[in-house]
Amino acid sequence: MVEIKICGLRRYEDIDYVNKLRPEYIGFVFAKSKRQIDPYMARRLVDRLNKDIKKVGVFLNHSLEEVKEIEKLCHLDVLQFHGDESSSYCSCFENEVWKSFLIRDENSLELLEKYRVDKYLLDTWIEGEAGGTGKRFNWELATEIGKTKSIVLAGGLCSENIRNAIGIVRPAVVDVSSGVEIEGHKDYGKIKDFIERVRG
Repeated sequence: MVEIKICGLRRYEDIDYVNKLRPEYIGFVFAKSKRQIDPYMARRLVDRLNKDIKKVGVFLNHSLEEVKEIEKLCHLDVLQFHGDESSSYCSCFENEVWKSFLIRDENSLELLEKYRVDKYLLDTWIEGEAGGTGKRFNWELATEIGKTKSIVLAGGLCSENIRNAIGIVRPAVVDVSSGVEIEGHKDYGKIKDFIERVRG
């Protein structure tokens, strides 16, 4: 079964939504972005979160010390790295690690071979961005990689295209943020529809 991650939670309402709908993962963005959350606010949200939902922290070129401090404060289950983190850096943690790779063309996938992480997150390459753009890449590029690696598919996913995306890439996890938002905020109806499409 394909698992689901709802990323970029920032409000108590967001936690109420996911507690009802039960995705396998939720994400807190600690990297600088429009969805960035203060670690102490994230901790307050965690205290309200259903314990069966795994917590993913999204980081971008943070120091080891910063990551470990936030990991402990927020009781994170998964660490997701979106920057220039090396393979050796990614091996410094006991928790599950996901590394993000920005896909521009088939050559972009070669970098995955340099890493030994729990999951490989594929997102869309946009110049000057580190992912989270809401744009999709050519999924046909990733049809083979899922046979040998555990893939998290991100980038431009929504309820309208998710069944097609799953059919092409066959990921372990689908990761959505802007695709379940209205005017920059998570929307209960969109999250519900997305989850139903994935699980249907």
